[in-house]
Amino acid sequence: MMLGSPAIPYLQPWARPLLQRLLSEFWTSGSSAWRRGVCRRLSTDIPQPGIGPQPVEVLGHCYPRDDFTNVTPKILAKVGRNLHNQPYHPLWLIKERIKAHFYSNYYGPGGNPLFSVHDNLSPVVTVEQNFDSLLIPPDHSSRKRGDNYYVNRKTMLRAHTSAHQAELVRSGLDAFLLAGDVYRRDEIDASHYPVFHQMEGVRLFSNHQLFSKVHNGEDLSLFERGGRRTPQKQETHSLEAVKLVEFDLKQTLTRLVAYLFGADVEVRWVDCYFPFTHPSFELEVRFQGDWMEVLGCGVMEQELLNSVGAQNKLGWAFGLGLERLAMVLYSIPDIRLFWSEDERFLKQFRVQDIHQDICFQDRQTESLLPRHLPPHGAHSDPGGGSSGPPADRADGGGGARRSGPILRESNYYLTFLNKSFALVLYFTLFNNIIFE
Repeated sequence: MMLGSPAIPYLQPWARPLLQRLLSEFWTSGSSAWRRGVCRRLSTDIPQPGIGPQPVEVLGHCYPRDDFTNVTPKILAKVGRNLHNQPYHPLWLIKERIKAHFYSNYYGPGGNPLFSVHDNLSPVVTVEQNFDSLLIPPDHSSRKRGDNYYVNRKTMLRAHTSAHQAELVRSGLDAFLLAGDVYRRDEIDASHYPVFHQMEGVRLFSNHQLFSKVHNGEDLSLFERGGRRTPQKQETHSLEAVKLVEFDLKQTLTRLVAYLFGADVEVRWVDCYFPFTHPSFELEVRFQGDWMEVLGCGVMEQELLNSVGAQNKLGWAFGLGLERLAMVLYSIPDIRLFWSEDERFLKQFRVQDIHQDICFQDRQTESLLPRHLPPHGAHSDPGGGSSGPPADRADGGGGARRSGPILRESNYYLTFLNKSFALVLYFTLFNNIIFE
């Protein structure tokens, strides 16, 4: 209720500032989330004919909404944080260690690093990039709206860094590393979060590159005609080529985990399935007595390479989660801590040498987690973990509530104000100070 309403003229002039102050105190005493919720509901309750749904703005670009839009404000607030590019953040340290390993061990013909690094690509991709370019079938479960963040039917936040494989290979790159934030709807707990970070690598081989060091290699070929798909190879690949690529892939990744975990680390390879590689493998390491999956990899599907102009090459690809590695290598107990801006957390990773051993310690009397991060449970989910549209969920799609419930209806808010105003009138009338 504004001071210019019809009820106000009945107030003595000296009483109006008192009421104005009372209403101001009432408004400012609420939390910012409460005020935003009230304003949002007051504005949306007023009919606005002729005005369509507001577009989704991501990184300065606007995208039209449609019936597939389910990205939430809390998720959009994470876009652009780029934890993997923040110096001395634990995810940055892991990324830099992997990059340093590839830079120092793999060189091109001119002595330059063989692998280029791409860590600043926009997470907004097309559905074609995220799924079709990777040969993921239209009816595959990974496309479900309940598992992804769609900006609209044609655009989404990438669910994996592999969404950029096709465009980078099409640009002519034969060896590259790619790091970035990825988005998947998920419940939040100590090991799951809807936003996390991946790093992957791709390497392609021509006939000469693969067989140049093989005796009589000029007689061998990457491809064969009339072949058939078996558990060991794709229908177009020769067995000799696949075995050499598989050997190079496994040797490269075994060296990487030995570099990260120590030379005496025990590893094992497990056969698995991915739509975009065949054969496919998972690499596990024995850590503190248990086998732990570290990454997935495989020989790239030739159909994928053919579609981007690399039909005369054969290659491998791998992908790993930076959070998983950082949690193990730095003893970080909860994935939500990576989003903390608490100096007690961040200062432990400011080291002069990225290879320095770090063991995170939370020995404070007040734990980092409850103070700075949302608690476990459904309300800590920033828009993930539910296939329903974000509008059906309180507080714009989830998130910890900081000080009391948001008023769900503007009518409730107006009723409360009216009652408050009535009380003021009652007490002032009782004391004979309002009316002439």
